[in-house]
Amino acid sequence: MNGKAAVTAPIPDCLPPLRPTRAPRWRPPPGAWDTHFHVLGPQSVFPYAATRKYTPPDASLDDCRRMHDTLGIERGFLVHANTHGFDNSVDLDAVARSNERYLAVVRTDATVSPAKCEDWHARGVRGVRFAFNPQHGGELDLAIFDKTLACIEPLGWFVNLHFEGSAIPSLEQWLRSIRLKLVIDHIGRIDVEEGVDQAGFEILCDLARQPNVWIKLSGVDRLSRRGPPYDDVAPFVRRLCELAPRSLLWGSDWPHTGVFDSARMPDDTDLLDAFCGFVPDEALRRRILVENPLELLQ
Repeated sequence: MNGKAAVTAPIPDCLPPLRPTRAPRWRPPPGAWDTHFHVLGPQSVFPYAATRKYTPPDASLDDCRRMHDTLGIERGFLVHANTHGFDNSVDLDAVARSNERYLAVVRTDATVSPAKCEDWHARGVRGVRFAFNPQHGGELDLAIFDKTLACIEPLGWFVNLHFEGSAIPSLEQWLRSIRLKLVIDHIGRIDVEEGVDQAGFEILCDLARQPNVWIKLSGVDRLSRRGPPYDDVAPFVRRLCELAPRSLLWGSDWPHTGVFDSARMPDDTDLLDAFCGFVPDEALRRRILVENPLELLQ
């Protein structure tokens, strides 16, 4: 001990999303879903957690609606961001004000209970998220995970996981043991430079064949090393489309938290155009955007 007080590193600010200015080249079908986006703040009403890894600007419900209106997206899963810690108030408020346009995916802690989940269900919650990738999330508490699953199983909710791609081999047996509906964020955050034959992606493809597993085609800008039109991600999406078309969902990942370089901030119209390039078949696009989200809710 040298008698000096520990210096706490400041929490860095990240960038706001771009405002989409044009419609996509292909208009999504009626009833299309965005299965991964966030509403953040306003911080004056819904403060961020002191343990957050970065500070994004507010991303309002109105801004989110404008983005979806521009893209032609009618419905969505509003996913809890770790920025808000374990306080789901911002999500419940946004869903309540969305005129039934959005449903929520929340985060739980040790206070989770059947009664709390039943109340959330009545307020539009249909899933629970555990985000434990190193860059954006925290650690996975298996005791809370198991307690949560016992609470949500009677309600038919899904479990939403966000982890690092390099962890997939070590998580494989645990992932296979989950019997509830399971949704995996951002194509498992695989490393595209390792190719489609890498062990983690092969495991992900095999998991996608299970009837209880869905994979989000989201966060492609985070996976890509090349940027738009994200061609280096295309082989992974196409492989999944070949093997498990009923297991795929699309998500914008708006407002793209944790981006500090303006050159890396994606345009949401570009992201939907990239999805269309990955999936040229219109019937399959409809399955991913409309039918698969509805089947997840059944």
